[in-house]
Amino acid sequence: MEKGWSSLVFVLPFLVYFYWLKLTAKKPGRLPPGPTGLPIVGSLHRLGNKPNEALAALAETHGPLMTLRLGYRTTVVVSSSDMAQEVLQKNDQAFAGRTTLQAITAESHHRFSIAWAQVGPYWSTLRGLCNTQLFTTQRLNALHALRHRKICELLELVRQYSDARRAVDIGHVAFVTSLNLLSNMIFSSDMVNPQSESAEEMKELVWSIMEVVGTPNIADYFPILRPLDPQGIKRKTVILVRRMHQLLNVKIDERVRVRESGQPICGDFIDVLLYYSDQESGSKFSRAEILAFLSDMYAAGSETTATTVEWAMAELLHNPNKMAMAKQELKENIGSTMHTVEETDLGRLPYLQAVVKETLRLHPPVPLLLPHRADVTVKVRGYVIPKHTQVLVNAWAIGRDVQVWENPTAFIPERFVGSNINYKGRDFQYIPFGAGRRICPGLPLGVRMVQIVLASLLHSFDWELPDGLKPEEMDMRDKFGVTLQKAVPLEAVPVKGEGSLRVE
Repeated sequence: MEKGWSSLVFVLPFLVYFYWLKLTAKKPGRLPPGPTGLPIVGSLHRLGNKPNEALAALAETHGPLMTLRLGYRTTVVVSSSDMAQEVLQKNDQAFAGRTTLQAITAESHHRFSIAWAQVGPYWSTLRGLCNTQLFTTQRLNALHALRHRKICELLELVRQYSDARRAVDIGHVAFVTSLNLLSNMIFSSDMVNPQSESAEEMKELVWSIMEVVGTPNIADYFPILRPLDPQGIKRKTVILVRRMHQLLNVKIDERVRVRESGQPICGDFIDVLLYYSDQESGSKFSRAEILAFLSDMYAAGSETTATTVEWAMAELLHNPNKMAMAKQELKENIGSTMHTVEETDLGRLPYLQAVVKETLRLHPPVPLLLPHRADVTVKVRGYVIPKHTQVLVNAWAIGRDVQVWENPTAFIPERFVGSNINYKGRDFQYIPFGAGRRICPGLPLGVRMVQIVLASLLHSFDWELPDGLKPEEMDMRDKFGVTLQKAVPLEAVPVKGEGSLRVE
């Protein structure tokens, strides 16, 4: 990602020149306004290493519904809540398609993934399965004990750092905890040992997948180059995805053998998926589809949860008065640090919930969401958006809109206390998980995981910056990818509070 979008200009071969001739042909209707691009490359050179910020700056000149030509691909960028509502609610069906990135075609992932598949019968079936079988309140409540055990293990691990007065890599421990939280809900067992080499391998695997998918790929903007894969992005993704499938197949095969032996089922996610893959149930849910679904859950669920927890902790350490308020609320509602926070306690922690909401506003997990695509030609606010146009929704810019948010770059959780604004896709000034039919299906689980991990870390320990670092000296820069990660990983020293933790 360090090379950035601007480096693409220097590696484009002249054989794509004919695309320029095609792009200058007469367009069907009036597109939204936008910057004038260069021959061949269009506006690719304008995006830099942080396209979310670059696009927000361009929108200030060209408007909240803006057209850019990125190589061969016509792209419309949405940068305001009003325009987001037009696209994600009023014209939801028309814009429900997905732009298919070359990296996502590895192992046919784009065909089977709920995140990347085009809307159709298969996608609808999988989406219905998520809404009725996997992410329901009843099922999430039923798997509460598994998540509680993982939280206790997290606190025990952090206590070891506290005893040694060592700094914790917050992103790492949050990632491993999220990974095993997910794994226990899927397989009723851990994917990795938090302190083993396998944990680091899995973390590197997931982060590598997210990084390679987020790498600017000239083949996405000049389709004639796709067979050449000039940057090797498709080849890298195939290797990573196959390794992920190997790890998942081991766990799936273990469960298949248990089911075939007639032993009682666990009732976890894999049992649900295997039931729907049974021919007798009338479903055609295949192993390839199961692998794609689980890969999405592990890659997106663990990485985005860990990133959000890390940003929340960073903001609280950067704003000690906000940290004090969050800890005071926990003390008043949970009591002594001898007690761990339960998921049933979260409803009594409005300030902590506001901290999570404010973190997601400033640092949305996927700043440009996943790219939408117009499946039909559609008119929006008098402009014509042709079929197959890529549509990017800049959730990062919408969350920092000065027309909507007072002092938008400041971390102020209080703005959400007593507010009815939430992240469920109905308030278009605040859409960190998207909206419409393409809203993140794992939202209910993701929010629970972020809240319980953050609450547990804050309640059980006090936190200090290492090496005498002052809050105002913290590096709060981010780096762009599929997710918006902290550029410098957060390290903090846990200090045990009063009493001792009671791990149950």
